[in-house]
Amino acid sequence: MTETDMLIADVKGNIGTLTFNRPERRNALSPELLIKLHLTLREWAKQGAIRVVIITGGAGKAFSSGFDIASIPAGLTPEMEELMKTANPLELALSSVRNFPYPTIAMMNGYAFGAGCNLAVCCDIRIAVNDVSVGMPPAKLGLVYHPEGLRQFIEVVGMARAREIFFSGKTYRGAEVLAMGLVNYLVPRTELEAKTWALAEEIAVNAPLSLRGMKRIFNMLGESAVLGIDAAAEADQLIAEAFRSEDLREGQTAFFEKRTPLFKGR
Repeated sequence: MTETDMLIADVKGNIGTLTFNRPERRNALSPELLIKLHLTLREWAKQGAIRVVIITGGAGKAFSSGFDIASIPAGLTPEMEELMKTANPLELALSSVRNFPYPTIAMMNGYAFGAGCNLAVCCDIRIAVNDVSVGMPPAKLGLVYHPEGLRQFIEVVGMARAREIFFSGKTYRGAEVLAMGLVNYLVPRTELEAKTWALAEEIAVNAPLSLRGMKRIFNMLGESAVLGIDAAAEADQLIAEAFRSEDLREGQTAFFEKRTPLFKGR
């Protein structure tokens, strides 16, 4: 086992496990953690020996509370610094999870919100504790979520469910998370690891070329709804307008003050 501060990478046979290790921040996804996740998956993909990846939040009650906007990277390697200059760490990590050449499983030991929920959705399979809670709060913060993230949710739960999740910003719990298709299985906490590993081992013994080939084709089918150039430019403009808005500042302030925001539409 190799511990790299906020991310623990462990390899057993053909199965690799990545564990978020920021319990004091409820496994919030800092830029540094996201880049380490990306680099680890890139190295495993290059080596070709890992046939299944399990991603989890460890033994606590948080899979991930979302993107850690307050985190400032420190002590980055030159490679990580270069990545920070040229790419969004969150987009890098989500893409690395979704496009890893072999199947990925989110072992959801607890709640997953915002970017943490999006990361779980990028996995091929999600197994969660039966008291799991999930939610996507951009509308409560005054943000417009990026098109690729919306597409990833549509791919998993369908257009109608994805609209509800993002328009309401509500928290979903337990059985309703399973019913809407956000997870494949709900299990008691005491059975989570055994259930996840049993499925991972069942997958890992299958033909590598079959796993790689079908994973790539599934991803290609999912990418058929990617926006064209003009539509993508319009989406970027909508995101930028929301990012510059008074409502965004109000949403952030209300979140930290634990009160209902008073949005004005500007």
